[in-house]
Amino acid sequence: MTNLENVGVIDDDFAPAGARAAAKGRGLNAAIGASAVVAAIGVALWFTQMSGGMVQTAMRNLDSWGLYITMFMFFVGLSAGGLIISSVPKAFGLKGFGGISKVAVMTSIAATVGAIGFVVVDMGQPFRVWELFVYSNLGSPLMWDIIVLMVYLILSCVYLWAQIASERGKVSHAALRVISVVALVCAVMVHSVTAWIFGLQQSHEMWHTALLAPWFVSSALVCGTGLVICAAVALRAAGYLTWEQANLVKLAKLLAVFLLVDLYFFGCDLLTEGFPAASGAEIVSMLVSGPLAPFFWGEIVLSVLAVIICVVPQLRTSPLLVVAGICAIAAIFCKRVQLLVGGFQVANIDWPAVLTPYTVTDWEGNMATAYQGLVYWPTPLEFGVALGVVALGFLVFFLGLKLLPLRPAGDE
Repeated sequence: MTNLENVGVIDDDFAPAGARAAAKGRGLNAAIGASAVVAAIGVALWFTQMSGGMVQTAMRNLDSWGLYITMFMFFVGLSAGGLIISSVPKAFGLKGFGGISKVAVMTSIAATVGAIGFVVVDMGQPFRVWELFVYSNLGSPLMWDIIVLMVYLILSCVYLWAQIASERGKVSHAALRVISVVALVCAVMVHSVTAWIFGLQQSHEMWHTALLAPWFVSSALVCGTGLVICAAVALRAAGYLTWEQANLVKLAKLLAVFLLVDLYFFGCDLLTEGFPAASGAEIVSMLVSGPLAPFFWGEIVLSVLAVIICVVPQLRTSPLLVVAGICAIAAIFCKRVQLLVGGFQVANIDWPAVLTPYTVTDWEGNMATAYQGLVYWPTPLEFGVALGVVALGFLVFFLGLKLLPLRPAGDE
């Protein structure tokens, strides 16, 4: 009996029906089927949205972005974080995380597909997407983001191919290191450009800050690391990966550091806005005790809980670290809701206006009453379409597990 068998792990070289068969068996096929069904339902709802117009959503003239753009920001962070976790060790010649690199890149590719999907469903006429390139404005951060996202998706696929080819001796380690450096730079840029879409809009108090780009990158590291932890633990439990607990602990420690940095940026922003006589005191009040308070305190509590789990050795068991990863992901989602809805929560116009169902969601009154509660809450149709796009991302990930050699050839 081999040493691997003694510890309950069977390698494919000894038993072809072992780990690979388990990962590609009924459970994985069921996950692919379920994801495909939910994605198809989402496509059907998307066509319903297009046939009836965007008025079926809760988005209006004065709050023109909603759940789709929130999820777009969120998925870009998931994708950038996964690629950074994969590329940093190779770029700097460090020891990796025990063969998780290709899986991390696959999570990045799946999340990028989801991010692009949310941009598509947010467009009123997505079949006119060609006009973005024919009549493109290269001075617009929106166009920068479109270009960077396309390059980012292609580069992620190339990086994954390079890792697989390197294991087979078809790509040198030097070439792989160069690609990893380029991938790392692109991962930082894609989130910075996404931040500039908001940060360069001077008319919105909550968005116009130079801190937004580094804050987006730190948030990407948080939710990307949390996603990789959850995926790695799940794949290890399914027999797809043979992964040492020490590598999981290393990722957990990184997650704690990223969370603390992200909270530090959040504190700096709140202090700048809420300092006595500062113009952003209204925003801090809205976050701490106003309509966005559940998301504000949700982010704080979830982040602190995740940090405690990651830094206390007795708590660093696999199940609790999955809880920490989920808490970190949920905390960043709360941050995205605060950012997007909060940017519209404080009206950026000061003139009386005729309110109609087409201008503001809560239109039966005046501007003051319209902004007393949340200016935006998604309709069931939006939730359904968003769930379909999320399922598309899962489908891409599960297909990658089934069709691509993502299991490590050795320690990375």
